[in-house]
Amino acid sequence: MTKFLPILKLTLVMMLPWLTNNNAVASTSIDKNQELRLEEEQIADTTNVYQLQDVSLSDWAYEALRHLVEKYNCIAGYPNGTFGKQRILSRYEFAAGLNACTMKIENLQQEKIPILQQDLTTLQRLQDDFSSELKAIANNIDNLENQVAFIEDNSFSTTTKLRGEVLIAVVASGGSDRNIEDEDESAGNQFSLGNRVRLNLQTSFTGKDSLIIRLQSGNMPELDESFGTEMARLGFDANSNNNLAVRDLQYRFPLNDNIRVWLGANSFSFRTIANLHNPILESSGKGAISRFTRRNPAVFRNGSEQQGIGTNIEFNEIVSLDLGYFAGSGEDPSTGNGIFNGDYTAIGQLNFEPTENLDFGLAFGYSHAQNSVNLSGTVGSPLAKRPFGRVPTSALRAGIQGSWRISKKLNLAGWAGYVQGRNESKGNQDQRADIWNWSANLAFLDVVKEGDFLAFAGGMPPKVTSIDRSIADKDTSYIIELVYSYPLTDNIKITPGAYVIINPDHNSNNDTIWVSVIRTTLRF
Repeated sequence: MTKFLPILKLTLVMMLPWLTNNNAVASTSIDKNQELRLEEEQIADTTNVYQLQDVSLSDWAYEALRHLVEKYNCIAGYPNGTFGKQRILSRYEFAAGLNACTMKIENLQQEKIPILQQDLTTLQRLQDDFSSELKAIANNIDNLENQVAFIEDNSFSTTTKLRGEVLIAVVASGGSDRNIEDEDESAGNQFSLGNRVRLNLQTSFTGKDSLIIRLQSGNMPELDESFGTEMARLGFDANSNNNLAVRDLQYRFPLNDNIRVWLGANSFSFRTIANLHNPILESSGKGAISRFTRRNPAVFRNGSEQQGIGTNIEFNEIVSLDLGYFAGSGEDPSTGNGIFNGDYTAIGQLNFEPTENLDFGLAFGYSHAQNSVNLSGTVGSPLAKRPFGRVPTSALRAGIQGSWRISKKLNLAGWAGYVQGRNESKGNQDQRADIWNWSANLAFLDVVKEGDFLAFAGGMPPKVTSIDRSIADKDTSYIIELVYSYPLTDNIKITPGAYVIINPDHNSNNDTIWVSVIRTTLRF
């Protein structure tokens, strides 16, 4: 590194007049009084130097420095590899070359490389004759370094990036409301147009960490309100009447090469930190159309997580571990809330990647809902959501999910999830409920154009298969989905798709619900 210092110093010196005249350093980041003071000192020093006589080709100093440059390669980065391109130099330019050569010879001496006494004598004489110019150079470099240091110390971050995503979707839907026999009261064939906007601010303070702040607004329809069942929900719904709010607030940093830590203060859950093992359909902006088809609700939809901590641990190239603890009301210090006394989930997933084309995860966790009970992740039946009603409920959670890239153009993924709910109300702790769900999808890649995909998916939303001292879901619902994603450009994707829900809410008396969508995703 030291051998490049003369070149860097010379470059800084040569650029000083340009920097001064053009205000290259942003004055808005520096205290005005300090900026004016530094600028006056630079102009005074530089003006004094430029008023001095130039160094011509016939001067002894020119020939002496040229000899040192050629012998010790003092300023190898000079244009054409020659000193001054055989032209007359200002004393300031000459002193810059002398300063670089002095530093190079000093480095050679530190490396115990012998220097002829004659050359050292010549160098000392040049330093004496150009002492004022060398002093001006040193002052100018110090001032420039002070300005750079001041900017760095007073800047919030030099690595904040803005990334945005805009979804615009036309939604057509039909089918009757849950348990409504009068066709005049059915949801009917409805068309709607909605949007969702996300702005992500990503800031790094060390180059390896990341602070993520997501702002979101939208008026995308929530179809559970139209059809009376959460199974109908879109995978990208977000209805805030287009009011902008902080959606996510997370910070991640590495402890070492194999361990990464996450801290979350808003909308933070296991799906944020863990591998979902559903690479084609997991994204809300460019993946599945339905909410259920995106990820295993038994593992990655655990209720009302908001705050928490998580970690990713890589044991080797094949095995890794995702761990997390999440609270639903960690910001609330009142009784029955907080990080440990309110709703919480502790969960982990062991990931395996035996080959580049195959990966899967085994997950197990425990959750406790004191206030907001939601065992189905808002994609199942009402019974699967609150099997014991609005009472404190705990749950053991387990799931297996995986993805297999069969070939370059074919991917198979799926999961199975199980939740065992337990009634935690006084006198009913022996009451249990078993809740199952499963899904699978087959994706064809690069069908028409590189980057597109055509996917078929199907599955059973969370269903109560058995419950103590009560009646389980009597029938079985199925969601079948077809989605095609086409990239118009690198930043624009058009995604037409449709899904149907057979026997909504696991009740064959409910009419089939269908939803079709044309979603446009713009990213920047």
